[in-house]
Amino acid sequence: MNLPAPSCATPIGIFDSGLGGLSVLRAVRAQLPAERIVYVADSRYAPYGQRDDDFIADRTLAICEWLVAQGAKALVVACNTATAQSIALVRERLSVPLVGVEPGIKPAALISKSRVAGVLATPVTLRSTRFQALVERHAADLRVLCQPGHGLVEAVERCDVSSPALVELLRGYVQPMLDAGADTLVLGCTHYPFLDAAIRSIVGERMMLVDTSVAIARQLERVLDQHGLRAQLAADASAAPGTPARFCSTSDGAHLRTLAAALLGIEAQVECVSIPSPRTLEPAANAA
Repeated sequence: MNLPAPSCATPIGIFDSGLGGLSVLRAVRAQLPAERIVYVADSRYAPYGQRDDDFIADRTLAICEWLVAQGAKALVVACNTATAQSIALVRERLSVPLVGVEPGIKPAALISKSRVAGVLATPVTLRSTRFQALVERHAADLRVLCQPGHGLVEAVERCDVSSPALVELLRGYVQPMLDAGADTLVLGCTHYPFLDAAIRSIVGERMMLVDTSVAIARQLERVLDQHGLRAQLAADASAAPGTPARFCSTSDGAHLRTLAAALLGIEAQVECVSIPSPRTLEPAANAA
């Protein structure tokens, strides 16, 4: 397939297994307001944290290839699970600039005074060699308490970020960390920043929360500058609103519309798209 060469005017592709990547989209829009964005939620197959490694790689590569076919000049894999398992494969196969996400072990090691930090992440992220390498590289003198966030992605996907049941689920995860002396909590999934208020209701000011979405946006800015691909605002344009994003979902799009409105204040028109891949035996339903 012959594709036009990327330029400053072509969009950035942002991909997540579902809706958590909206936290990254929010940061990118704030950092790079002139950029056009295509956001894909693979909601038909979310959450990835319960999938096997080959399935995650299969979907990640297929969606990144689809975004490139849509003209994306750079890609953000806004999913810790997909980054941990598949980003090396995508870098081998695609030539466009690529930014992944990873749990904020390095900043946690820098800010923790008690030298104990908790990490909430999906089981796939926690067992990945990429995560283990992060801990070995940046947290030699830090006690890292790893907690799989079972049920948290599903809660965000159904737009539950504050119910009593959710708060109790979170309490079961973070209270043992507090009891063990942790003063820092790494939000190791892009869904989890939307649980910030619920976590704060439990930990108060006893823990610093590490959300890496702003760092991801800054890294994307550096990558675009390195390749001469960053879009510039017109001289008379306001930087505040940001350029509208194109939202796509491999499901019916209802959850994406709801969460974009509730958490970002964006009334999104969502396209339902089909992105088949070898491990998905039937293509996602394509809305009329």
